[in-house]
Amino acid sequence: MNREYHKWFSPNLNRDMELLVFGHAGARVLVFPTRRGRFYEYEELGLVSALADRIENGWIQLFCVDSVDRESIYNRYIAPHERIKRHSQYEHYILNEVLPFSRLKNPQPFMISHGCSLGAYHATNIAFRHPQWFGKLVALSGRYDLSAPVAEFRGLFDDYYDENIYFHTPNHFLPNLEEDAILNELRRMQIVMTVGAADPFLNSNCALSETLSLKNVSHEFYIWEGRAHQAEDWHKMVQIYL
Repeated sequence: MNREYHKWFSPNLNRDMELLVFGHAGARVLVFPTRRGRFYEYEELGLVSALADRIENGWIQLFCVDSVDRESIYNRYIAPHERIKRHSQYEHYILNEVLPFSRLKNPQPFMISHGCSLGAYHATNIAFRHPQWFGKLVALSGRYDLSAPVAEFRGLFDDYYDENIYFHTPNHFLPNLEEDAILNELRRMQIVMTVGAADPFLNSNCALSETLSLKNVSHEFYIWEGRAHQAEDWHKMVQIYL
């Protein structure tokens, strides 16, 4: 299997950023790590191995990016408005650096946005905000409102709320989305969401699915038994949905 390590200075983030590429051809897959995860996490969790046949056969090519969660939404040492600002800078890095890099590596036009847990939030948020760049979304065990506390998980903005948080919260901005151009792009996209029946974020997923249905956005939504929020669950899911 082709495996490449890349590192460059990001002008959008003003720091070095790293990523891994797996495969040589096929649909490009933008892979976000879980909460505070690193670019090598997908490989360490065994998910690259779970997809080895598809990667080696040239059906998909993974672009596993790093996160800046510790500097943004999980950074309690800065004010909430600075957390979401840093998160926005990360989105600019993905859109203006990683996506063009992936197209230079592989001219295949079809791109999939994918992640597990908080990575599913990142994958969904960017795909719903910029659907023109994606043909498919595979979001496993996601949380789609980071502002609200759920069970043992705190809200990430300390009760602070502003327009930037609104527009980076799929469960908030999607219900009010009326722009036909964006909605038509979403209706074109293949959307797959999964969550465990005992996952604390089940309601978040159900709300997002309901909103998609109300917007006439076709999607697949699967509820797995139990919590289904561990690597062994994701191994099975990626083999079915990715």
